[in-house]
Amino acid sequence: MSKEHAGRWTLSYARRAEKDIARLDPLVRRRVFATLEHLAADNLTIEARKLKTIDEWRVRVGDWRVRFTRDDGARTIHVTHVLPRGRTYDR
Repeated sequence: MSKEHAGRWTLSYARRAEKDIARLDPLVRRRVFATLEHLAADNLTIEARKLKTIDEWRVRVGDWRVRFTRDDGARTIHVTHVLPRGRTYDR
């Protein structure tokens, strides 16, 4: 699954992230997609935090955390996981 728009970042999803998103409540799923669209449109200006131990970022969506990697040269955001807060950092 990927989306691309001129002048924006491209969003892509790991298979694991697609499964995580499919299991979400529809309201939470809409909030996750809205946050990711905002992230792609605003060039990472929303509060995304770099994880210290690995080369990934995370953004908070309520009690859920969206983990992703980014490629600044290709302007790509690759979503790796969407997990509840308590499980986010176990992987």
